[in-house]
Amino acid sequence: MAPAAGTLPSKMGPQMLHGFSVPLTPQGKSALASPPPWHYSSDCIAIEFWTSPAAIAALLPPGVTPDERSQGRAFFWFLDWQFTASNDELTDPARYQYREAFVLVEALFERTPINYCPYIFVDNDAAIARGWAQGFPKKYGSIYQTRTFSAPSAAAAPLAKGSRFGASVAAHGERLATARLQLEERVGDPAKVFNRPTVMRRYFPQLAAARQTKPPVDELTMSLTDNLAIVDVWAGSAELAIPEVHGEDMHVLAPVRVGRGYRLGMSYSVTDLRILKNNVA
Repeated sequence: MAPAAGTLPSKMGPQMLHGFSVPLTPQGKSALASPPPWHYSSDCIAIEFWTSPAAIAALLPPGVTPDERSQGRAFFWFLDWQFTASNDELTDPARYQYREAFVLVEALFERTPINYCPYIFVDNDAAIARGWAQGFPKKYGSIYQTRTFSAPSAAAAPLAKGSRFGASVAAHGERLATARLQLEERVGDPAKVFNRPTVMRRYFPQLAAARQTKPPVDELTMSLTDNLAIVDVWAGSAELAIPEVHGEDMHVLAPVRVGRGYRLGMSYSVTDLRILKNNVA
């Protein structure tokens, strides 16, 4: 007799479990992260600022060194993302739209100019899983930014001279950063501003007591982006505040000077990851 609907047979052979990330299941539908390729499209706000070079140096992992010529230059990014993989995920916005905020500090890897990501916040668990697989140190947060709408209105924030934008990130009820931007001019060549690859530390600890000081994964990785497009780039005057908050230490990168702010559109795909250095091997 066949088992009742919704039940499992009493005697079963070995099960093949599926999923790019946990949880692994027979059908593989519950995994937090689907397998690559991953496709992203976003509206972005990026604020250029300078912080203490010593604070940046203290955050850099083995294999990454300060870029003395940058003199503490960094960017604070806010992004409003739409994501899809290969199963029409963009039609499920409750799962696959999300917002993100992160810091990129300028540094060097083997004399190559890079951006290193020491802090990043996101409001979606699937994005956390994908980020940890890449090496981004993602934490859960609440991120907002001014959106652009096509219908004319005082609230539309069009991509035009004089438009003002704001953005913020908070976690555990505390505001971690606030940004403001007023558009002044179009940027003809975004590559003159955004031209460094992003490097991360992919790190997973070990809970077993005898090995808690010996992580099984400790790698320096580089983010690879296929078909990168940066469009509709505007620049203008900007403000950025990173206050001291209990339970966080991102404020050590608080700006000593704020440069230009940027509003842009960005898209790319992810199919691969470059391992620059394995600190466990």
